[in-house]
Amino acid sequence: MRTNRKVRTPQVAVKHLVLLNRYYRITRFYDFIRDTSVKGGIIVGLIVLLLVGLEYFVLDFNVLLNRLVEIYSPLTVFATFFLSEVFLGLLPPEIFIAWASKSVSPWLFLGVLSSLSYLGGILAYYVGSRLFLIPSVKNHIEAKIATHITNLRKWGGIFVFIGAMLPLPHSVVSMACGLINYSFRNYLLWALFRFVRFVIYAFIIFRVF
Repeated sequence: MRTNRKVRTPQVAVKHLVLLNRYYRITRFYDFIRDTSVKGGIIVGLIVLLLVGLEYFVLDFNVLLNRLVEIYSPLTVFATFFLSEVFLGLLPPEIFIAWASKSVSPWLFLGVLSSLSYLGGILAYYVGSRLFLIPSVKNHIEAKIATHITNLRKWGGIFVFIGAMLPLPHSVVSMACGLINYSFRNYLLWALFRFVRFVIYAFIIFRVF
């Protein structure tokens, strides 16, 4: 039985990788990764220095986190985090991961947080996909996140991966995906790296706090 399915030979695969690498160089993808990583590293470094300085001279963060666990119910914290992950990622996930480290079940709470982040991104995608119903709002949002939309159109799923892993607002990237009708299936797959980021950060933060 004859088949029309094309088999990709090693030579074709190598050629494809060469062309892909060339495209990324032309579109300054590697420069973007480098700049984002450097800026993210600087921001994380400054936050760590600030926290260490505050803890050394002003307050004890372990005590503060324990107080937060005592005062606020998990449901309240989870709801606050979910809303943040849907609407522009206003609150850093690292704060909530540190809070989870003081809970009765740190890894269970981390699983809930990462799942809420993933679901929040999906809701942000849906919000972006429905903004066309209100042209004035759609135009305003597009203007605000124009850079993310441009990068998403250039790099597709790789940019969703960057939004999930690096210090970029995951909800904004998700909303941009909805705005340009990026493949929802592909979005769901690339956004799974959000779980990887939470686990990596947890291994670091849980040791600190």
